Amino acid sequence: MSAGDTGRRAEFRRGVARSLPMLVGVAPFGLVVGVAAVEAGLTPLQTVATSVFIFAGASQLAAIDLLSRDAAPAVIVLTAAVINVRMVMYSASIAPRMRAFPRRLRPLCSYLLTDMAYAATMAEDEAAATAWYYIGVAGTVWTVWQGATVTGIALGQGVPSGWELTFAVPLVFVALLVPAVTDRPRLVSALVGGTVAVLGDPLPFNLGLVVGALAGVGAGLAAERVAGTPPNAAPEDQA
Repeated sequence: MSAGDTGRRAEFRRGVARSLPMLVGVAPFGLVVGVAAVEAGLTPLQTVATSVFIFAGASQLAAIDLLSRDAAPAVIVLTAAVINVRMVMYSASIAPRMRAFPRRLRPLCSYLLTDMAYAATMAEDEAAATAWYYIGVAGTVWTVWQGATVTGIALGQGVPSGWELTFAVPLVFVALLVPAVTDRPRLVSALVGGTVAVLGDPLPFNLGLVVGALAGVGAGLAAERVAGTPPNAAPEDQA
């Protein structure tokens, strides 16, 4: 085994070890996605496809919730896009580090980008954030997420049809929201976004969630300008 192979293996293992504490949140989140998708009427194949092709927990849950309410496809896509817009900022921020990654690995690294992979990579010194370290973190999260989703599908199929488990979806979003509210702008964003989404529930095509998300982003940015605090780039949630 060459020294290069040994180094890559060591970096990969270091990334896997770095991801382990994160899996405490990833596994139950994936279970909820699997169970909620079955409850919403998605087939196992459709549920697995959302996890593989979308691979974004919050967007998947929002899409599942909208599907269960027969929302228009355009609204579902728009909602998922609004929730995932942060990935554009992550991509711009992490791009300089990915330039040092082997070209053949960059598409895989881009696909595996999540809140956790971003945070684990940006927490490293630039020279220490290697491609194999990144893949160790992000690949482990991806693997556990897919496994948890499949497990959730199996559990959801065994639940009696009379049990309404979709209530877990808003509970998960609350669990994601509370730890993220660490300053006044984020609090303003959460309150405004949530209030507008609730008041907008009667809007046609289930547009309340989209309008609420946009209102929350706008309110948070306005609060940051008033307070004079820079945006906190480090993520504190998962999927």
